[in-house]
Amino acid sequence: MTKEIPNNQTTRRTILKGASALALPTFIPSSVFGANEKKINIAWVGFGNMGWGDLNACAGGNNVVALCDCNPGTWGRAKKKFPGAKFYKDFRKMLEEMGDQIDVVGVGTPDHCHFSIAYTAMSMGKHVFVEKPLVHSLWEARTLQALAKEKGVVTQMGNQGHAFEGAYLVKEWYEAGLIGEVKEVLTWTDRPARGWGFNGRVQTSYPAAEKLPEGMDWDMWLGPCQEDVPFSKALHPTTWRPWWSFGCGGLGDIGCHTIDTAYWALGLGAPDRVEADMAEAANPIHTPNGSIVTYKFPARGKKPAVDVKWFEGPRMPKAPDGYDYDIKGHGGFIMVGEKGGICHDGMRPNSPRLYPQAKWEEYRKDPAKRVPKTLKRVGGIHRDFINCIRNSEKTCSDFSYSGPLTEAILLGTLAIRTGKAIDWDAKNLKINGNKEAAALIEIEARKGWRTSDLV
Repeated sequence: MTKEIPNNQTTRRTILKGASALALPTFIPSSVFGANEKKINIAWVGFGNMGWGDLNACAGGNNVVALCDCNPGTWGRAKKKFPGAKFYKDFRKMLEEMGDQIDVVGVGTPDHCHFSIAYTAMSMGKHVFVEKPLVHSLWEARTLQALAKEKGVVTQMGNQGHAFEGAYLVKEWYEAGLIGEVKEVLTWTDRPARGWGFNGRVQTSYPAAEKLPEGMDWDMWLGPCQEDVPFSKALHPTTWRPWWSFGCGGLGDIGCHTIDTAYWALGLGAPDRVEADMAEAANPIHTPNGSIVTYKFPARGKKPAVDVKWFEGPRMPKAPDGYDYDIKGHGGFIMVGEKGGICHDGMRPNSPRLYPQAKWEEYRKDPAKRVPKTLKRVGGIHRDFINCIRNSEKTCSDFSYSGPLTEAILLGTLAIRTGKAIDWDAKNLKINGNKEAAALIEIEARKGWRTSDLV
């Protein structure tokens, strides 16, 4: 495989040392730029579920030249829709054989494989779209941020709600002073008690081995995981998220959506402390039910410190003073301001509202008093990604934004995983006060999957 960056093992020290001094080369695949009408050559890794939707959203008007999934059972519909694509089980072989024909690599695999695929593709100068959460560990998040800056590639994380109209409205309303300053945000989900990929049944050991689907490369699915976990339908294809070795629990699944809006609107940056209130015992291999995570974000200039509270099913937040809508169990968001607040139902900001309801009705009835739309809309996370490749622009959720957001999310998962608070030194990529969590800042990959093995 082409080696375009030094192939010695990347470490936390080298990332921190080099992050402030990285150059900005402009490696642009020749098939992308020069004329906007030219088609982009796309490859996708993992297209069974979310990856299928992402792939199709990016494919329109472009060329899908290669598709990779370690389970050939997912290939049928893709072969019909993209007959010109070459199919692979191993993304490394795909990139080795077709690297010069690929402009973009999309990643729709389980969380634990995101980094390896994105790192390899970016090292080869490919633009990347990676489903949320961006990566599986804090070190991986920091490493991809640095590599994206070094390579100058276009990047996007698939937190689709970040490009929704509602996200822009929330930020504009807050910046216009409609609710005053914010010191608390409440967010919640029905996961892991229920929801897609979750069933609330906490496990203390891996499931027994089951018959492997015909032709599936389970070793490839395990990817960088050091543990020799056997195939089971309790892990594949849709139920891997609760398992810490492969997913990031309910917070990693939904937090990149529900916390994102407040994180962006308030410009929160890195928390300096994360606390966990556990309804069940911490579990080293599987997420428990009913955790509450409190992020302590410091003051930003003249703006006050903010507590962002995350509630996992079946526990739910209590309505703050003045909030007079129902709190619906599947998920939601309340930004608590000095003069009322902003809220929405569900994991994404589809329909934000002001509260109390009287405040919202007053705002709606007089168009002359509505806040102007000052932020540029991008028309969807996938369209934004493709347009920014064509125009050499920065996407709305590129890794310089989605990387720090993912770091915050992952700190919460470590608090849940260990059942202890975390004091976070973001500058030095260091956790204080929680040795168990500190040991998980970087999760060592098995041989063949380390950065020195990938490029």
